[in-house]
Amino acid sequence: MRIAFYAPLKHPDHPVPSGDRQIARLLIAALRRAGHEVTLASRLCLYDGAGDPERQRLLAARAARTAERLVRRWRAEPAPDLWFTYHLYYKAPDHLGPAVCDALGIPYVVAEASLAGKRAIGPWGESHRAVEHALRRADAVIGLNSADRAGVLPALADPGRWVTLAPFIDTRAYRAGARVAGPARLIAVAMMRPGDKLASYQVLGTSLTRLLDLDWVLEVVGDGLARDEVAAALAPLGGRVTWRGALPSPQVAARLAEADICVWPAINEAFGLALVEAQASGLPVVAGNSGGVGDIVADGTTGMLVPAGDAEAFAEAVRGLILDPGRRAAMGATARDKALREHDIGAAADRLGAVIAALGRARAA
Repeated sequence: MRIAFYAPLKHPDHPVPSGDRQIARLLIAALRRAGHEVTLASRLCLYDGAGDPERQRLLAARAARTAERLVRRWRAEPAPDLWFTYHLYYKAPDHLGPAVCDALGIPYVVAEASLAGKRAIGPWGESHRAVEHALRRADAVIGLNSADRAGVLPALADPGRWVTLAPFIDTRAYRAGARVAGPARLIAVAMMRPGDKLASYQVLGTSLTRLLDLDWVLEVVGDGLARDEVAAALAPLGGRVTWRGALPSPQVAARLAEADICVWPAINEAFGLALVEAQASGLPVVAGNSGGVGDIVADGTTGMLVPAGDAEAFAEAVRGLILDPGRRAAMGATARDKALREHDIGAAADRLGAVIAALGRARAA
């Protein structure tokens, strides 16, 4: 099939590193691996982070004009067989996909959507209604985060249109490294942004200060606008911290291969692709139990989950793994096995391919 791919929040070919863009690129790669021809439909950004109704109306009008141009173009040349939108929520609704799909009579698919009823009234009300409209129009909604399911299901024309897909990576890029004697090697991989990322780093710093009686070191992979605040949060750890900065994916994989435990408090985390990468590298994970993190980390089996934001519980979970190398090795081996079986791009391509094939058969009928 010819698939038109669209991401209203962040277009996937922008050079600035972003977890959102990484997932979009992985979805495109999986769709191509399933045998489909994927093109980027538009780079139009529909994000409104301020809750400005006037801006939302202007963006909707601009999207309507863009949709009209796309429809005119595709009526004069081969049109897509399906539209695929990634990441739909109240700050970045999709005004393009539903309009184009209605005009061309093609299926509309959404991956990673969330819907919060509390946004129906307030500064994002119009955007919220646009998300509801898009979900009602969707022929399939690919759920990467099980926490989104309860909010999305009531908006669907048919609850059966929700399709679960485990977060995934190309696991071939990750390897389990040899564990060596010496201090336990902890690693955190995350961007340094104000808000939830910074809050997670602050919990990490508070937690690890409770473990200064043990022998361990910490590598931090990431950078961003909140770097100074992150440095302040981890300052009590002194020389135990090695700052790696932002690294390209192959170097991130190399750092993970040399670590022993992945540590991330995961405040309001959607699911955390870095946790999938850590498990593919044979690392047990200690994380806060928020969002879809529990879909990735099997508590007590591939790592430890604690209440998000609970610094004391986080510290105790890390302490237990530092003091028990045998347990963390067993957890790491199980984590890698889980990643290879459940979170590999090959499995995702098969799943997406089956969904799209079913939509194609329904359209033909």
